[in-house]
Amino acid sequence: MSSVPPAGRSFRRITDKDLQRLAELATEQRTKFFHRHSDWRRLYSRRVLCTALCQGAALHYTDGNVGINDFDVYTFYASHPERTWYARARSVRDFGHPKFGRSLDRPDFVGRRVDLMARGIPATPHENPITALQRYLRSDRPGTVRFLAEKAVVLIDPKPLRGRVIWLAGTAVQ
Repeated sequence: MSSVPPAGRSFRRITDKDLQRLAELATEQRTKFFHRHSDWRRLYSRRVLCTALCQGAALHYTDGNVGINDFDVYTFYASHPERTWYARARSVRDFGHPKFGRSLDRPDFVGRRVDLMARGIPATPHENPITALQRYLRSDRPGTVRFLAEKAVVLIDPKPLRGRVIWLAGTAVQ
């Protein structure tokens, strides 16, 4: 849990429309990234498995009690055998709507801060994204995966899976 007190969090319900907005921001970020980096585009643009809301905001989506400090949105790629995904490809965006208030650390934003990140995970490009992501979250890898596995993961893209909770507090959700 972040150190942001309840007064700095939003307790508004996250709707399908909000998940759609987060999916759009992630898609825009990927498009811009691949436009600037043709080498990454060549290897990874067709290896997107899914995009998910993770950590505290995802946990808030499941119970409505945690509150939202920011939105952590991850795009997960099927790792390419030629080159490991560049984990530091991170972008910060404005949610763009005041529904959830502003993040304390970004008063210049109209809405909450959205952190857009990506990870390459062991999977094949056409594998079921739920199966691949749950396997990744169960792994004993150090770092990011452990933090993601502690809270919740809610799929936001592909669209047919939007809003599906696939992970909750260390456990796969069927």
